[in-house]
Amino acid sequence: MFYMDGKLQYPVRVEKPNPIFARALQQAIGGVEGEIRVCLQYMFQAWGCRGPAKYRDMLLNTGTEEIGHIEMLATAVALNLEKAPLSLQEDAAANPIAGAVLNGMNLRHILSSGLAATAEDANGVPFNASHVYASGNIAADMLANATAESSGRALAVRLQGMTDDPGMKDMLGFLVARDTMHQQQWLAVVEELGGHQAQLPIPNSHPDSAEHARFSYAFFGHDVSGMVPSGRWTEGASLDGKGTFSSMRSEPLGGEPSLAAPRPDSGAQQEQGTHGAPPSAANDAAARKQGRPA
Repeated sequence: MFYMDGKLQYPVRVEKPNPIFARALQQAIGGVEGEIRVCLQYMFQAWGCRGPAKYRDMLLNTGTEEIGHIEMLATAVALNLEKAPLSLQEDAAANPIAGAVLNGMNLRHILSSGLAATAEDANGVPFNASHVYASGNIAADMLANATAESSGRALAVRLQGMTDDPGMKDMLGFLVARDTMHQQQWLAVVEELGGHQAQLPIPNSHPDSAEHARFSYAFFGHDVSGMVPSGRWTEGASLDGKGTFSSMRSEPLGGEPSLAAPRPDSGAQQEQGTHGAPPSAANDAAARKQGRPA
């Protein structure tokens, strides 16, 4: 259950409304780096969280905070649109370059929402929930969350640099600070669970004997020139402490793919028949026709 009190989490004020900046703010609402994404991500991780309840509660609290961030940004969009032109004629009268403001606006702010925010990014693309990651593995989710907050903080920093409005700079300064905290808290969970050394590889419940250890810590080089980029990932102890990094030229370990001839009822052309089938498949078909074992 969720509650609200009608008050903003942090003050939102706009001294110089700017409809083009309102469009830019949409990225922080419905973009892949935006608040809708992290809000839903934390909520779905929480609702499916199995294990100590404190991790579920932590996710729920932060997901709820992100609802407040969406509210702040939607309010900022609306305030930046308060003096937006509603027609080409109006814009032409106020601006020597006719249509300059309208051309930079998200026209859906006029046509669809009546000078209000929408659930989309800066290009007008509706939010896509395919960017919501909730795997059921706490460590994997925490790393995904830290990445989401990193890109979100980069976006907030860029937005802060785009505006000279004191109110917008102040609001974005708050959001940048919250992104700082959220990055730290997700990584703090990884540390609390034993640190990255204990967590890797994810999932760490899979038996080591079930993977091909020869390839577990080898960096594959695919450059035909033979150059392999070397660094921390090609030498020294692996981060999980279970092996040693190395590098190797990537080589084909399997043969050419071999598929059977198409079935008669598969919708393929007659000419595909056995003509294009690999010899083994053709020989098997011939053996079956003659009543011999394939």
